[in-house]
Amino acid sequence: MEDCQFLTTKIIPSVQIKSQKNVADFFDMRGFVHYEFVPTGQTVNQIYHLEVVERLCEKVRRKRPKLFANNSWIFHHDNAPAHAALSVREFLATKQITVLEHPAYSPDLAPSDFFLFPKIKEILKGRHFDDIRSNRRQL
Repeated sequence: MEDCQFLTTKIIPSVQIKSQKNVADFFDMRGFVHYEFVPTGQTVNQIYHLEVVERLCEKVRRKRPKLFANNSWIFHHDNAPAHAALSVREFLATKQITVLEHPAYSPDLAPSDFFLFPKIKEILKGRHFDDIRSNRRQL
């Protein structure tokens, strides 16, 4: 396990998104691997999440080729209904992607709270934005 890296995500559970302020982000100890803004009005369900995970796999292949080639990356996501759906679990199993299970009822264990958000806060500290587009450019 010493050459493995954890890849973790924080994504919105199955809800109707009212604005384009939500981001599906995937990162490891070296930084972002993939992120994408959830389109306005998009319901984050198993179909949408599966599409995102497929794009993530391609990004891992390009950005972390050694981990991808050795299949030595570990995927972590929470227990949101879209993440736990059978179609998503079958896709991950078919691709032989190791999944680190998230403890039930443990939203306080979200890696993004301890790794991602402090880094973003430091980058954006003291900045003010007029709209979402200018936020995106900064990320």
